[in-house]
Amino acid sequence: MTYFSARPSVSRPPKAATVFNALKRDIMLGNLAAGTSLTELELAAHFQCSQGTVREALLQLQEEGLVRRQGHRGTQVSECTADEAIEMFRLRTQIECSGLSRTMRSPDRSLIPDLNAMLDDMLAAADADDELQLASIDRDFHRRILESANLSALDPILHRCLVHNHRFKISRSKMARDLRATALRHRSIIEAIESGNVVNAITAMRHHIATIVDFGPEVFPEANT
Repeated sequence: MTYFSARPSVSRPPKAATVFNALKRDIMLGNLAAGTSLTELELAAHFQCSQGTVREALLQLQEEGLVRRQGHRGTQVSECTADEAIEMFRLRTQIECSGLSRTMRSPDRSLIPDLNAMLDDMLAAADADDELQLASIDRDFHRRILESANLSALDPILHRCLVHNHRFKISRSKMARDLRATALRHRSIIEAIESGNVVNAITAMRHHIATIVDFGPEVFPEANT
């Protein structure tokens, strides 16, 4: 199935997409540390493409908050701090739970089949030990639920929160995670939405977000109750 893109209305040239995906992968994995300078000329030579192609990729990374472009100071990989991650967890909780309440009023018929298909694809990514692909489908899963709420202006905000939450989780990981368990955590959300019980669905979503990382219980103490 076709998933979301960060900027659905714009189609990036194939080479720009290649540069974007390669740089994003290295940033998400922590291979490019915060503060690392990204020079258009050097990147163009590395990827054997034009500076315009590199610029397009860097602009997309800027839209996702993964780099900072500061005029004469050039482009650097953005910070990925715990404080920012916490605030983005809080923000996405507000967006997703409010959106879920609206979604539950009249969910579209394709929502549950779409979510189940994404869960299957997350499990396939887990079996392939591809955490970045799993995270990408994970983001689409949550954005698909918001799509049913008809709050399209909030999608870019949610997407940015999701990207940074995954970046923080993946780049700061000190040990291998059970990727199948990560994927299966989404099943309770699907079941709660399918049940039609708004309170249960919101509770499942809050618990899902609050237990993503170790500091969850301190940020969301209600998750343990």
